[in-house]
Amino acid sequence: MRIILSAVLLLLSFNGMAKDCVVLLHGLARSAGAMETMQQALDDAGYHSVNVDYPSRDYSVEALAPMAITPALAQCRAEQSRVIHFVTHSMGGILLRQYLQHNVITDLGRVVMMGPPNRGSQVVDNLKDVPGFEAFNGPAGMQLGTGEHDIPKQLGPVSFELGIIAGTSSINLILSNFLPNPDDGKVSVENTKVQGMCALVTVEVSHPFLMKRQQVIDQVLHFLRSGSFFGDSAQQFTCPAQRQVKPA
Repeated sequence: MRIILSAVLLLLSFNGMAKDCVVLLHGLARSAGAMETMQQALDDAGYHSVNVDYPSRDYSVEALAPMAITPALAQCRAEQSRVIHFVTHSMGGILLRQYLQHNVITDLGRVVMMGPPNRGSQVVDNLKDVPGFEAFNGPAGMQLGTGEHDIPKQLGPVSFELGIIAGTSSINLILSNFLPNPDDGKVSVENTKVQGMCALVTVEVSHPFLMKRQQVIDQVLHFLRSGSFFGDSAQQFTCPAQRQVKPA
C-alpha cells in the first residue's frame, strides 16, 4: 500500500510540474533557425518549446499543415504538457488556421501570430506571374494572395484565443509599393487581421525580423501569460475564445 501511495504522489507531483508547451512555426522560405531567438526566450521563461522545421517551399498549405503540426503536438504531449500554445511567423499562422479547419486541438491554449497574411498579401497578387516567383516560393507561396480562391480567404474566422503582432517598418520599398500602408514589407497591417482575433499590436519592425526583436519577444510572452498586449499601439477586442485555461 505504501509503495502504491508513493507512486501516486510521485505521479501527481510530476503532473503538477509539467510545463506549458509552445509550438513555433516559421514562415515561407525560412527554417527553424529563424525562430531560435524566440525559442530561447520561451525556454528561459519556463515553457517547453517545440521549434518545427518544415519544407515550406515544397508543398501546398494543405499538405504542410499536418506535416508540421501533427508531430509537434505529439512532442508536446510526450512531455505531459497540459496546454499547447502556438507562436507563428508569417505563413506559419496560415498553416495553423488550415490545420484547425479539419482538426480539433483540445489542449490548445493561446496563439500569437507575427506578420500573418490572414487576408493574403498583395505582393503575391502582383508578383505571382513573374518568372521565378513560383520556383522560389513554391506551391504554398502561390496560395497566399488576396483572391477569393486563395487560401486565406477560404479559412474563415478563428475560434481560438489569438493575438496578432503586425510590423509597420519595411526594408523592401519595392514590395511595399504593392501594399496598403502601414506594412512590414510583405503584409499590410490591415491584412494581418482576422475575424475572431482577441488582440492586435503594431511594432516598428520589418517582416523578416519580427521573430528576433526583443520588443516583439516581450509582447509574445505578455500575451501568452495574460491574453493581452501592452503599450500605446495595443488593441483588445471582444472575442469568442477568451481565455479558458490558466496561464503558465
